[in-house]
Amino acid sequence: MPTVSHIGGLRVVIYPDDHFPAHVHVLGEGEAIFILNCPEGPPQLRESVGFKVQALARIARDLPAHLTDLCAQWSEIHGLY
Repeated sequence: MPTVSHIGGLRVVIYPDDHFPAHVHVLGEGEAIFILNCPEGPPQLRESVGFKVQALARIARDLPAHLTDLCAQWSEIHGLY
């Protein structure tokens, strides 16, 4: 599972054998899945297990700054979004 970015100490992962739409898994004290809505965003929370509401809010606030890079990495792994 390739870590493609870090956000505040959390790992952002794109699985190579994953499905569409373009999304990332954010791993830390839990796991949250955000649909990227490439190329313009905004990222949207699909589901979460184990993260507190405050942590999810921080991820949702910080993730858009990484959107261009994450969409490019999704494309490298899976083709177009």
